[in-house]
Amino acid sequence: MMNLSTTHLDRLDSRVATPGYDRSSITAGIIHFGVGGFHRAHQAMYLDDLMNQGQGLDWGIVGVGVMPNDRTMHAALAAQDYLYTLVVKHPDGQYDARVIGSLIGYLYAPDDPNAVIERMADPAIRIVSLTVTEGGYNFHPVTGEFNVTHTDVRYDLEHPEKPRTTFGLITEALSRRRQRGIPPFTIMSCDNIQGNGEVAHRMFLAFARQRNAELGDWMDRNVAFPNAMVDRITPVTTAADIKDLNERFSIDDRWPVVCEPFTQWVLEDRFVDGRPPLEAVGVQVVENVEPYELMKLRLLNASHQALCYFGYLSGYRYAHDVCQDPLFVDFLMGYMECEGSPTLAEVPGVDLADYRRTLIERFANPEIKDTLARLCAESSDRIPKWLLPVIRHQLETGGEMHRAAAVVASWARYVEGQDEAGEAIAVVDPLKDSLMDIAAHNRNNPTAFIENRELFGDLVDNPRFRDAYLDALNRLHTEGAQATVDALVNG
Repeated sequence: MMNLSTTHLDRLDSRVATPGYDRSSITAGIIHFGVGGFHRAHQAMYLDDLMNQGQGLDWGIVGVGVMPNDRTMHAALAAQDYLYTLVVKHPDGQYDARVIGSLIGYLYAPDDPNAVIERMADPAIRIVSLTVTEGGYNFHPVTGEFNVTHTDVRYDLEHPEKPRTTFGLITEALSRRRQRGIPPFTIMSCDNIQGNGEVAHRMFLAFARQRNAELGDWMDRNVAFPNAMVDRITPVTTAADIKDLNERFSIDDRWPVVCEPFTQWVLEDRFVDGRPPLEAVGVQVVENVEPYELMKLRLLNASHQALCYFGYLSGYRYAHDVCQDPLFVDFLMGYMECEGSPTLAEVPGVDLADYRRTLIERFANPEIKDTLARLCAESSDRIPKWLLPVIRHQLETGGEMHRAAAVVASWARYVEGQDEAGEAIAVVDPLKDSLMDIAAHNRNNPTAFIENRELFGDLVDNPRFRDAYLDALNRLHTEGAQATVDALVNG
């Protein structure tokens, strides 16, 4: 068994690809907040690819942790010289392992916020990137406004030189760069949020203007916030994954990453102080990300919602099990072809029919073991952004939307908290208590769930949507999930 470290790289199993460049020659060009599995399977991998081509050695990544649980990641990576193993799991059971070397440091902000700020104030840092999840942007899920009343935000506004939040740290670094005559960096969101760059722009400026209006205006004029679409299924690393890596490749890695073969990154070409030549490693650098972003949100993300509640209620627990059931595949393809795709404009360079087929293949990969519980979580953040826009578009244009309405019904049934076998469902949602209270009335007041106007707006007032929703909910209660899906597929 070989511990993962710089000194052991040349002694690893020959099947494991290792960095083909001298890591001692890498200099930091990127600070990244939120070093989780997705970042390490995606952005850091692309930079590693670039470095293996002999390019981008001045774009090394230094990670930053802000949350309490980031301390564990910091310790794991520091013990391995910031190396980690990326394991790509193919549907046929083949595993490809490689060691990623583009991450060259990690700072845990609560221990020394000034060290993080000063590292970002270094002129060599030209990009600060983010994978902090949707919740990390601190906006209201309905209004989209920055939550200035958050306790840590208030603290940062009162103590700008020793901040706790990502907003406070990054804004203070930009303030120091401005004072010292150093050009600002680009803030690059890599989170799965529609218009992620625009969201970051609004939230950071809202914070900065609360702190100092002039600073906020300067950031608005000088800091770039490119939009991006990112995609790779990256399940949470489990103890079984760590053990499997040990057994297959004799590597002792404290926190490896597992992922599917597919990966995509579409990035708006809007940077203020340069960027890595990412197009050399397959990143689609474009003028407008929105067509690609909507394609992913309304086909991939919405399809995850379409399969997860119906699948869970039917007794399945993994996405691949659902997508190896021909009935569910027909249902998903029907949604994508007849409801999701008609809401999309042309997506340059993408064959939508091929993209839809690829999605089913990805979902059906048995090696990924993506849990339905994960896909069912945080639904109050997901459904309004991924699925309801499809319903509204189709209602406005007279298109089909009964499958999407049925997905909303399946969510309402799921939130009742008990599956069809009588087993309790562990609902995970920021609005869990209020949603479960409402769903408890689904049988005596079938429109109760969609009467929640904060989530659904005026959809309950639309007869086409309401009838499709009620039909699906009634079938779910009287016939079950499988029969409901069958009726949607076969009429």
